[in-house]
Order: sequence, then C-alpha cells, then structure tokens
Amino acid sequence: MTHPDPNVLYPIAGVTRTCYLKNVINSPQISVGDYTYYDDIEDIENFEKNVLYLFEIMNDRLIIGKFCQIATGVRFIMNGANHAMDGISTYPFKVFGKSWSEIPMTVVSKGDTVIGNDVWIGNNVTIMQGITIGDGAIIGTNSLVTKNVEPYTIVGGNPAKLIRKRFSDKDIDALVKLAWWNWPIEKITGSLPAIVAGDIQALINNK
Repeated sequence: MTHPDPNVLYPIAGVTRTCYLKNVINSPQISVGDYTYYDDIEDIENFEKNVLYLFEIMNDRLIIGKFCQIATGVRFIMNGANHAMDGISTYPFKVFGKSWSEIPMTVVSKGDTVIGNDVWIGNNVTIMQGITIGDGAIIGTNSLVTKNVEPYTIVGGNPAKLIRKRFSDKDIDALVKLAWWNWPIEKITGSLPAIVAGDIQALINNK
C-alpha cells in the first residue's frame, strides 16, 4: 500500500495551487508538520510573506502541527509587530540606528504562536502574536484571532468568538489523548474510514 509522500511539493496531480507547506519553509523560526497543506492560487511557494514581523531578535517561533489545512490569505502577526507602551512614545528609535542606536528599547514578546494538529484555518484569517490554537479547531473565514482557541472548537468573527464545540467534552478529551496524527502512516491510513465518518469509538478501539 502506498501513501501520499509528505516530502513532495505539489501533492495533488496537476494542481500547483496547493502544496505541502513544510517544503516551502526556509526560516528556522517556522516549523510545519507533515501533510499540512497551504492553498494559494497566486504565490504558493512564498508562504513566509504571510508571516509578518518575524525578526530573529525576538526569538519567537511559528509552530504548525500535522494535517492542518491553511487557506489563501491567512496571516500570522509575530512579536516583531509589538511596540513598548511604557514610554511617552511607542516609536522604536533604536531600530533606525545612527545617534539613536544607543537608545534602549524594550522587547515585547507574547511568546510563540502554536497551531495544533488537524486545524482548518479559513480564507483571510489573521492570527495575532502568541496565540495557541488547539488540535482539531476550525477558524472561520476573515476571522481575527486574538485569544487562544480550545481543541475541537469552531470560532469566527472579529474578534473571533466561540461558535460551537465540534464534539462533547468527553469525546474532545478522548481525541486529544488519541492524537491520531502521531500514529504511523500505515495505521492512519487503515483508520481513515473511522476518521472521516466521525467514529470516535472505532478510533479508541484501534489505539
């Protein structure tokens, strides 16, 4: 039995608007899991243009899990966008050098941005600094995500708010513990009928 190869750039025959995302990443501050794909009809190989204000000095990371689905226009605002607000001005004088190079500058970081596994992020979503999106979550089109998103919840809007949970609390807890995305690919393939049918008990029995 053969499986899709996560190391190819274009996984769908004849389609060049969809890529396995990890294969177009160059920045050491961005990591992407296997089988996560990105769709962009105009510029598929330059995903990093959507990761804004990612500066080495901030030492923050964008971490994206496995089997995520990322639509066109999704943007990640990283910690380099932050300006200190404890002074009179928020202007980053030090950045522009010359006689200003010795002026102290406070680095404001909200930590890494972490996208879980099997997360679906809709078209033109913006995700702010230091956000964690849980496994199995769905982010609606045009949403602005300013707070952490719990696993297996659907959120949407500006700012994004809870629309509903995808499953019961008991089933969500079971799915997070199962972490099927970490199974060997042969086992995942054999479990796909249960995964696509939403048969949680069958997955539990197969663990």
